Amino acid sequence: MVRNDDVDRFVVVLNGEEQYSIWAEGRELPAGWREAGFSGTRQECLAHVDDVWTDMRPLSARGA
Repeated sequence: MVRNDDVDRFVVVLNGEEQYSIWAEGRELPAGWREAGFSGTRQECLAHVDDVWTDMRPLSARGA
């Protein structure tokens, strides 16, 4: 298993509920997640998520 401390590059990922996370670049994504079109260092990816994820509610809760 790869520890996040040993990974230099990450990708921003998004699930069906439009919730964001980061994932080690080059690793297979878990079921239900897709790349969101941004990659970089851990800090760059976290900063991007902070910029774009302005409503933390899951998509199903926003539509209600």
